[in-house]
Amino acid sequence: MAEYKWPDADKRTFIGKRISRIDGAQKVSGRAKYSMDINRPGMLFGKIVRSPHAHAKVKSIDTSAAEHMPGVKAVHIVSDVGTELYWAGASVVALAAVDEPTAEDAMRAVKVEYEVLPHLVIDTDVKNAGEYAKPANENIVGDPDKGFSEAEVTFEGNYGMAVITHCCLEPHGSVMEWDVENNVLAHLSTQAVSGSVAQIARPLEIPATNVRVQQDHIGGGFGSKFGPDEWDITAARLSKKAGGKPVKMFNERAAELMVAGARPSAYAHVKIGLKKDGAITAWESQSWASGGQGGGGSPPLPYVFVVPNQRKQHTALVNHIGSARAWRAPAHPQGCAITMAALEDAAAAIGMDPYDFFIKNIGLAGQRAPIYTDELKIAADLIGWKNNWHKRGDKTAGPIKRGLGLSIHTWGGLGHSSDCDLTIQPDGSVELKMGTQDLGTGTRTALNIIVADTLGLPMNAV
Repeated sequence: MAEYKWPDADKRTFIGKRISRIDGAQKVSGRAKYSMDINRPGMLFGKIVRSPHAHAKVKSIDTSAAEHMPGVKAVHIVSDVGTELYWAGASVVALAAVDEPTAEDAMRAVKVEYEVLPHLVIDTDVKNAGEYAKPANENIVGDPDKGFSEAEVTFEGNYGMAVITHCCLEPHGSVMEWDVENNVLAHLSTQAVSGSVAQIARPLEIPATNVRVQQDHIGGGFGSKFGPDEWDITAARLSKKAGGKPVKMFNERAAELMVAGARPSAYAHVKIGLKKDGAITAWESQSWASGGQGGGGSPPLPYVFVVPNQRKQHTALVNHIGSARAWRAPAHPQGCAITMAALEDAAAAIGMDPYDFFIKNIGLAGQRAPIYTDELKIAADLIGWKNNWHKRGDKTAGPIKRGLGLSIHTWGGLGHSSDCDLTIQPDGSVELKMGTQDLGTGTRTALNIIVADTLGLPMNAV
């Protein structure tokens, strides 16, 4: 592979310069086509009959009335008799019809009988979880007993964040077309165009070379669209049953909130040992989290601050909600919220300004401590922290209270190389082909800039 380096700074025309998004005009004018905007000739509309129960087993299914309705072109059983369903919204029967009203009428004509089973949904109290609680072994760092014995002040508190569900402006879904020659064209709302090819081919038992995934614009992903979903595969199966007609199937908003992916909850009882000058001597936490049948993630506690003496125990709750998915720094928001709220409360318990408290303990952040110190100082100066912060207990009249809070966070990722194809046309213009997607981060514009600067072309020639 040829080695490539950026042009020298004094020779760059576009790299590092302020450039307007090349797709901006399309988006603001409404001309940009998202996957949900795709309408193919002869297209059918797919709908899914979903379980209304948090935990149930399918006892019987009768699709005969739906199959004989005019305009219904295909019916597919997703979860057959005897299948155990683990959350409300789980797919049972899918169908495709000539228009949405017909598909909705057909949904109502499908008869499903369920055996309702015990379930757990609410996860705020680990003591109520019973058999659904899966505790891990206690994790000890340093000598927590010694750390607490050396503490001059001990603070305890309860913290938590509930499960929240993805709700992208463009819901999950696709337009799938499985033609008679065994080729699949997928207009998929996805964060992983190239990776979705194999994930579509595998369950359909066709060669990956028979699958083409196309996406021009995506209406949000945030970690929830890293591949095709079960309903996308189902849409392809409906297309095949309908003789190769395209099938458009996107989640309704209510279904999106049930099945499009959840960020796991996280709760914790936290105990902190302190010196009166604010130095943290020990941390103890009993935490729990849920995120569907996967049990939720374990939040990193304590977050950022590596307390030398720790005692931690985490319990995963297996509950009956839609499965967990990646969501913008998985597990980090939960760990951050719990830790930073507890540290703020600990500072308040000893009457200390949280800024001073954080600076006092910033050495516990390890090699990032100097960076955090600089960032905290800059932020404090910009907002006038010392002039505007006050101790808790706003005495002003009325229900609206004002105060300042403080938190630090961490997240990282490594860049990776990728390949693209460039075709230079006879007129000197260049066509760029790359299996990627633009999540709103300006991918199209960035690639255009790189190619134009590298080849010495104007951007409109790429």
